[in-house]
Amino acid sequence: MYGNGSFARRLRMGRLYRPDAPGLLVVPLDHAIGAGPPACQGTLDGLAARLADGGADAVVLHKGAVSRIRPERFRTMSLVLHLNASTGLAADPDAKYPVATVAEAVRLGADAVSVHVNIGSATEDRQVAHLAATAGQCDRWGMPLLAMMYLRGPLVDDRDPAQISHALTVATELGADLVKTMLPDDPAAITRITASCPVPVLAAGGPAGDGETAVARLATALRAGAGGVAAGRTVFTAADPGAVTARLAGLVHHRALAGAR
Repeated sequence: MYGNGSFARRLRMGRLYRPDAPGLLVVPLDHAIGAGPPACQGTLDGLAARLADGGADAVVLHKGAVSRIRPERFRTMSLVLHLNASTGLAADPDAKYPVATVAEAVRLGADAVSVHVNIGSATEDRQVAHLAATAGQCDRWGMPLLAMMYLRGPLVDDRDPAQISHALTVATELGADLVKTMLPDDPAAITRITASCPVPVLAAGGPAGDGETAVARLATALRAGAGGVAAGRTVFTAADPGAVTARLAGLVHHRALAGAR
């Protein structure tokens, strides 16, 4: 579970997980740069409190958002600093670019960093190069790396198991400790993808508004071999983010899957 690398990297990796829990529940909250202010009630700090109380293991934030959350929210929940971004207003929204560094993550007290890569996009070369450079900095600073790997472009199929496995291979070959991706619906395909990946695969939550469909899909992914869940919009757009977090935490931490079938 704790991976390889320096003592510091293994120490931080261990902080992401709960003792004796078989999986990882991450709630990405990095969507505001891309999509504008999130559609959730209350403050970011209040949302973080509900996520922590619900059992989230970690949240993903941009560096400016970190200062709007009280440090005590991270007593039982880890901070993952997101290092790249793009806006939905750009000519090419898939063209991710660096906005933070691993050194900044260390200064902010983060337990991991994350990078989003759109395989098949027009700027894939720059994004993969940024992932590789970030992995090198993670080696230097002893920081775990979560790679968010998506298939986006005219020549790719984001539901093709072989292409999903290829995207994950790019991440692991370049040094990622964890990967997040949209998994297909077929449990057998999920099993093949996760079995062939040498690091834990976190199932992405998908678009907002899926509700019960998203929870059922994530439960299927966990049964088929996913190492956890990374669900943002499924959680923070819900009427009760804390309740959705608690439900996902039950699935991830206790494999309470019988009731989700």
